[in-house]
Amino acid sequence: MEKVTIRLPKRYLRRLDFLVRVDDFPSRSEAIRTAVRDLLYARLELVLEKQKKILELDLKEAEFQEVEKKYLKP
Repeated sequence: MEKVTIRLPKRYLRRLDFLVRVDDFPSRSEAIRTAVRDLLYARLELVLEKQKKILELDLKEAEFQEVEKKYLKP
């Protein structure tokens, strides 16, 4: 594992420490790893969904252009 140094607002650390005390995180590091993992999965899913929609729109645009060429000749 790589080491990363970050700065967090005190209120985040207080809440993080609370989760470590009451939840099943053995340490701040483990809580942060879990949070980063969850964020990455959520964001990756969102980005992939956006990419899929963009590709679908590109295909529809190409279809519309073909229809336009075929039926709406200038």
